Amino acid sequence: MPFLLPQTVTQENALQLQKEGLLNIATLKMVDCSALKDFDSTVLTVLLAWQKKLQADGQSLTVVQPPEKLKVLANVYGVSALLGL
Repeated sequence: MPFLLPQTVTQENALQLQKEGLLNIATLKMVDCSALKDFDSTVLTVLLAWQKKLQADGQSLTVVQPPEKLKVLANVYGVSALLGL
């Protein structure tokens, strides 16, 4: 079962979301972005933190159904390849 990102990921909820994801590390192998609508570059920080933790455990993160804006942000920040976008 994938980890579902909420509709909004901004500075206000990023830290809590990151912690929630790490508490549910087994579901983080696949992150579903289909509900993601209102976000900024903070979401990249969260995804990269999860990716780092999974890689330390010999696993990887798969991002599914990323919105176009997320792909653009990842490209602008140079992290597209790190997140498989």
